[in-house]
Amino acid sequence: MKLNQIDKDGVTVIELKGKLMGGPDAVELHETLHGLVEKDVKNFVLDLKDVDWINSSGLGILISGLTTVRNSGGDLCLAQAGDKIKNILTITKLSSVFNSFDLLDDAVASFK
Repeated sequence: MKLNQIDKDGVTVIELKGKLMGGPDAVELHETLHGLVEKDVKNFVLDLKDVDWINSSGLGILISGLTTVRNSGGDLCLAQAGDKIKNILTITKLSSVFNSFDLLDDAVASFK
């Protein structure tokens, strides 16, 4: 998995690309979120448009990230998940845990 961070209208967008699974992927996203939370960043969007696969460890990474951000008084939402990822979120009932948006701009606007 590759990770790219951008700022869009005061919201930190983390673009993920590739397969979201455990191991080094978990460490990189975890460290990125913790580092930003320590700098008092509160609002995050995980852009999943280029994520083509996620396993149970990847779902754990998302849940851990959400918990970290919410415990710091912020929020995290998902954007542009493809059909495969949407189906996995629905089957695991995580679609009721995460705010998810089809368009990145809608996800960013949700923090206004």
